[in-house]
Amino acid sequence: MANQISEKAVVSPKAKIGDGCRIFPFVYIEDEVEIGDNCIIMPFVSILNGTRMGNDNKVHQGTVLGALPQDFDFTGERTELFIGDNNIIRENVVVNRATHEGGRTVIGNDNFLMEGVHISHDTKVGDKNVFGYGTKIAGDCEIGTGVIFSSSVIENAGTRVGDLAMIQAGTTFSKDVPPYIVAGGKPVGYGGPNNTMMTTAKVEEKVQKHVANAYRLVFHGQNSVFDAVLQIRDQVPDGPEIQKIIAFINTTKKGIIGKM
Repeated sequence: MANQISEKAVVSPKAKIGDGCRIFPFVYIEDEVEIGDNCIIMPFVSILNGTRMGNDNKVHQGTVLGALPQDFDFTGERTELFIGDNNIIRENVVVNRATHEGGRTVIGNDNFLMEGVHISHDTKVGDKNVFGYGTKIAGDCEIGTGVIFSSSVIENAGTRVGDLAMIQAGTTFSKDVPPYIVAGGKPVGYGGPNNTMMTTAKVEEKVQKHVANAYRLVFHGQNSVFDAVLQIRDQVPDGPEIQKIIAFINTTKKGIIGKM
């Protein structure tokens, strides 16, 4: 299928554009850009050097992809922003490429970035996540799959969010948010298991109870987090979800959030 590229768009002849793309007026695409098949690029979008985009993405007005990292360590290295397939990127979103030579900022597949979202340098985003209005993700963060950020969330640098977690509106956090939970409040804290998303993801009800029991030991017990993990191994029936919780807690560098 032939591309539809407006004569009023500025598209470098060195850029690689797949088949079936529609590029609207006043789009700006630099040399070292790759765009897959069947992408729609709306007016006033800028796609800058180092951006690699897959298929079936839709990018709305005013968005900047591959923006230079807002990092004092950046000295002009060749870095990338990688975007997978079937993402919806709404108006005025900014995504920075990585800071250091050979580095990558990554956005996976089937993500929905609402208006005004900013994802900073070297952050790694999985699949099927929703980023609410005005949410800001700092550099070097890691976000799993099936995560929901409500509006105006701020995730500070170097933190992680586990699969199927939900962050409530207006939350700012500087520690890791484990998988399968709701987090919110000021200061941020554990708000219970995210049963809604676990049900949507077809996690069995008995497994949801095991998850709740695991987090009861972590957030409501009288022991350290280290001891709580030992108790989980001893008291909670094993399974992939429980193993994911244990692995997430054991690999934290920033520590995990507390309870509300």
